[in-house]
Amino acid sequence: MSETSHDKILIVDFGSQVTQLIARRVREEGVYSEIVPFQNAAAAFAAMKPQAVILSGGPASVLDKDAPLAPQAIYDAGVPVLGICYGEQAMAQQLGGKVEGGHHREFGRAEVEITEDTKLFDGVWKKGEKYPVWMSHGDRVTKLPPGFRAVATSPNAPIAVIADEARKFYAAQFHLEVVHTPHGAALLRNFVRNIVGCRGDWTMRAFRDESIDKIRKQVGKGRVICGLSGGVDSAVAAVLIHEAIGEQLTCVFVDHGLLRLGEAEQVVTLFRDSYNIPLVHVEAEELFLRELAGVTDPEQKRKTIGKLFIDVFDAEAKKIGGAEFLAQGTLYPDVIESVSFTGGPSVTIKSHHNVGGLPVRMHMKLVEPLRELFKDEVRALGRELGLPEKFVGRHPFPGPGLAIRCPGEITREKLDILRLADNIYIEEIRRAGLYDDIWQAFAVLLPVRTVGVMGDGRTYDFVLGLRAVTSTDGMTADFYPFDMGFIGRVATRIINEVKGVNRVVYDVTSKPPGTIEWE
Repeated sequence: MSETSHDKILIVDFGSQVTQLIARRVREEGVYSEIVPFQNAAAAFAAMKPQAVILSGGPASVLDKDAPLAPQAIYDAGVPVLGICYGEQAMAQQLGGKVEGGHHREFGRAEVEITEDTKLFDGVWKKGEKYPVWMSHGDRVTKLPPGFRAVATSPNAPIAVIADEARKFYAAQFHLEVVHTPHGAALLRNFVRNIVGCRGDWTMRAFRDESIDKIRKQVGKGRVICGLSGGVDSAVAAVLIHEAIGEQLTCVFVDHGLLRLGEAEQVVTLFRDSYNIPLVHVEAEELFLRELAGVTDPEQKRKTIGKLFIDVFDAEAKKIGGAEFLAQGTLYPDVIESVSFTGGPSVTIKSHHNVGGLPVRMHMKLVEPLRELFKDEVRALGRELGLPEKFVGRHPFPGPGLAIRCPGEITREKLDILRLADNIYIEEIRRAGLYDDIWQAFAVLLPVRTVGVMGDGRTYDFVLGLRAVTSTDGMTADFYPFDMGFIGRVATRIINEVKGVNRVVYDVTSKPPGTIEWE
């Protein structure tokens, strides 16, 4: 990708859980970006020759011994540089300023006051005004590096934004990339388009064409097995790979009994009838339910399911013969939320994805063409590839399927209850015209039973939880504000039509930046 003619921005990752949101904002401006860990930044900068560099946030302190820093070559190259959060502190420390610890830590919403004009603020923020931002820091800059001005301040970060217009160096103590900084995307747009001067010519069409070329170079004449889960990600990955290598691809769909109502039939129909892609349909419900019997720990469920998937793929690869590659629909949120596999700081929550590599015994290499994309970008790619809108626009569905939406022990009876209730919930959302307004909606069969009365009889049945959230990237989310009339209709249908449920509750928690799973 770095050999193309597109303008490019290099993002140096210091370990923030939301670093990929920076890449997302840059791509929204039609500019290609790559993320590299700080340890590899010098080599990546030399090879990529980017038009600009952005330094991410991170959990470290620049005051620590061996603190991660940007290569000096970046500052000496004459390209614009933007530091965010830890990136501001690293820039200040390296260029002759001073950073101090021991001050009031600040995590969450804050307010900055604009004290000076700068190109970074053009058309967005005005001198003398105050604006909301999202902070996440313990240390703070207390002395400006030579050539810099302080252009914004906050109560706990007196030097909240710094600017060196001559060198086009800018840095902010807050996170510009998260939606909780309302004007952050506009500030990033100013940097990318107006300060750096990028043309904005990177599109999903370009990604498609370049990915096809990249897949062909990686695979050569080799055979590829693609694991289909029933969701959008693996389907888009399969169609993209098929465009690249045609009959060298065989898809393996594992029907593990943890899918939504009618999902297996939909997947088989789509790939066999609409795309004529070679498909092996493995009916493995008995195997998965047998291995999951008695397992109640959610992390153990994920690991069990992941292992079984690999076992099935390995067996199918041997049957097909000669498969050298295994393709997956891994997205970047999967990667960063599994970064502890490779020694990073974030919490492991995507352990059903094999983002840390495959078992050595498989002797297969991974093909993950969507690894750098967000869900909405995958949907855009799916449309570019011609997948039907009803399939492309489906809500995300986790790899472990209904297993993690059924806390406690998994049984066929509980899965059947959950499947039917979830289907009713989605039906009502579609009927109300709300499906496309919601990022993800699903039901959870809680491991709780309550006493109730239905008609003339007493019941002792399960409590069902409903979840619906809005999001643009899957990294932050907020609950969808249904009116109570809608919730009442859904609850009534479920209680009347689903034997085994006598209570329905709606979850109104949110997922702010830096937190973990909200499944």
